[in-house]
Amino acid sequence: MFNTLFAFIHLGGLLAALVYAVISLVRGNVPRFFLILALLAIYYVFLLHPAVKKEIARRRSLRK
Repeated sequence: MFNTLFAFIHLGGLLAALVYAVISLVRGNVPRFFLILALLAIYYVFLLHPAVKKEIARRRSLRK
């Protein structure tokens, strides 16, 4: 239960940051938009992507 809640909280935070980046772009603050996108990409690559790969491998091993 905690893992699911943790995942949804992080997803909400990522979506909120993305919405803030788009709002910054609409208001004309292009450097802030690209900075937020770059930081979100780094966050995904270093923290979330390894966990996603592990989960995919776990589910594949359950099928076999």
